[in-house]
Amino acid sequence: MKVIFLYTIPLLLGNFFQQFYSFIDTLIVGKTISVDALASVGATGGLTALVIGFAQGMTSGLTILTARKYGANDEKGVRQSFASGIIISVCIAVIFTIIALLIAYPLLVAMQTPKVLIHDSFIFLEIIFAGIFSFVGFDFLGNTMRALGDSRVPLFFLIVSTVLNILLELVFILYLHMGVAGAGLATVVAQTITFVILYFYIRKHIPYLILTKSDFKIDKAEIKELLSISLPMGFQSSIIAIGSIILQVMLNTLGANAVAAYTVAGRVEQIATLPAFSFGLALVNYTSQNLGAKKFDRILQGVKAGITVSVGSSLVIGGFLIAFGRSISHLFMNGSQEAVLHLVQIYYWFNGSTYFILSILFIVRYTLQGLGNQKAPTIAGIAELLMRVFAGIVLIKFFGFYGAALANPLAWTGSVLVLVSTWNIELKKLRAKKNLLGDDTLGTD
Repeated sequence: MKVIFLYTIPLLLGNFFQQFYSFIDTLIVGKTISVDALASVGATGGLTALVIGFAQGMTSGLTILTARKYGANDEKGVRQSFASGIIISVCIAVIFTIIALLIAYPLLVAMQTPKVLIHDSFIFLEIIFAGIFSFVGFDFLGNTMRALGDSRVPLFFLIVSTVLNILLELVFILYLHMGVAGAGLATVVAQTITFVILYFYIRKHIPYLILTKSDFKIDKAEIKELLSISLPMGFQSSIIAIGSIILQVMLNTLGANAVAAYTVAGRVEQIATLPAFSFGLALVNYTSQNLGAKKFDRILQGVKAGITVSVGSSLVIGGFLIAFGRSISHLFMNGSQEAVLHLVQIYYWFNGSTYFILSILFIVRYTLQGLGNQKAPTIAGIAELLMRVFAGIVLIKFFGFYGAALANPLAWTGSVLVLVSTWNIELKKLRAKKNLLGDDTLGTD
């Protein structure tokens, strides 16, 4: 528990600063421009998650093999997997940038984005998509360092990126009066600067990742293995995002107030669920390293410790959000905006009371991915998609915003049912491997 907790703290702080920017971004846009501008940014959430979420999930998958080779003390293998990951990341970034820029406006129209929001939504989306290369590069380098057990340096650069992001946004919006475009441009510029600095830091300070020309020799078998791990992780994020887009389409039919409420509550929730997400993320590299070192007993001990801490923190945070979330959300708005705040509170009641389910989802999903099992998380992602589609098409139609607020709890529950059943199978496999090594310490359920 101590090892995981200490490793998770920098991850948690890093994710906090990353999401803190989204929190401040929403606050600045809502306070200094308008509620419609806030809703315009929120209306792009599903599309950005679809494209950038895929890239981020993919880069996480690209570093699992690196962590496994690092755990096995295979220095050459670490460099080769890192070089192969760079090749794949560059290709994916170029392809996704071109496609995303071309489909942005047609997708906003297809999603029935309210006419009062669509212009600003399109501007914001195009700027964000133009910066995909920087998002992919920064995430890949940060995830690679975490795969080597260093979660502190990526934390530092996330803090730098967040602070720079906020400062640039204030300049672009308050002094240059760029509106929603300023919010998007600040994000891309800050991400690009920190990506370049992190790249040169790694070249200078991380011997394991100093590459030569020979490391870039394409190994078809390794490329295939990396793609078999990383693409499913990217698709998992995209599958979930598709469900969010369908939900967003139906949410758009409820009007600007519903979109604004969902946007605000979602931004606050991103911070509220960070502990659960961070503990889950820690289990990817923890599991991969111990799998490479054949320390199967530590994997199970890690899962038990992760669930204990993650579920406990989620119960506390969920209760806090139900009690004080409305007051926190009011910070994003000018005036009372009672109609929006009423919808926000409904969201917190349904979601805050089920964060413990989400915490179990993160721990089990990332542990399975660390073990190399991509099939179950993908099926779990499809279950999430189906639940969100059901909420969007059926529940919103009959229950309005109440149906939208039920979407996440239903999706989390469906995903957990798939993951836990698979985990029981993996548990038996780990015990069998333990027995082959003559290790009698693996007795945790």
